[in-house]
Amino acid sequence: MSSTEGVNFYFPIPDVLENDRLKLVPFVLSVHSKPFLELANKYPEVYTHIPWGPFEDEATFNKFMDKIFFQDRGWVLFAILDKTSNGALAGALAFIKTYPDHLNTEIGAVQIFPPFQRTHVASNAVGLLLNYALNLPEEGGLGLRRVVWQANSVNKASIRLAERLGFQFEGILRWDRVMPGTGKAGNGKELREGDPKSSNVGRDTAILGLCWDDWVLNGARDHVANVMARVK
Repeated sequence: MSSTEGVNFYFPIPDVLENDRLKLVPFVLSVHSKPFLELANKYPEVYTHIPWGPFEDEATFNKFMDKIFFQDRGWVLFAILDKTSNGALAGALAFIKTYPDHLNTEIGAVQIFPPFQRTHVASNAVGLLLNYALNLPEEGGLGLRRVVWQANSVNKASIRLAERLGFQFEGILRWDRVMPGTGKAGNGKELREGDPKSSNVGRDTAILGLCWDDWVLNGARDHVANVMARVK
């Protein structure tokens, strides 16, 4: 079975995006859901900054993932497999909010499990997607013009990762989202009396971008290659 079976993305997705350290494969619910949930339940902090999860069981997880990543053609989720750890599942990330008419996408839904944080995993996973998004089709890429990175404004690690990979800070969207459930990191601001969702914290979102001219003309492609090659 091809690993892209069931993928419903605007653009073609290879069976594998990889280098000597990592392999990104399309997330297949029947293959990856169970091991992903086992690790996410062990490390529930991976949900702190994102607007979904945790999930009570595999069926609930699969229903949500199917709606977001398999029915919306602008979203495609990848499992991150670490070659340096015998192909261990290290997390997941995605292309989201993809607009082919405007040649842009966003890298999001980034969840790296704690044993793989502060290693080569995040930089190489994001770097592989950047190369695929911003390189021209004749170079094996999609030829997109812009890749977006959005992060909870209090998630300094996410913002640092993006900036380390050449994304440029573009601004803060204040009160951008309502974070569902409990245990979520909010913007630290109090809600007004009578707020319709008073039990849910608000999130300010940091916006960063990396564009084709950064990539080709301003050295971002070579910079990303150098960051990916580092041990840490």
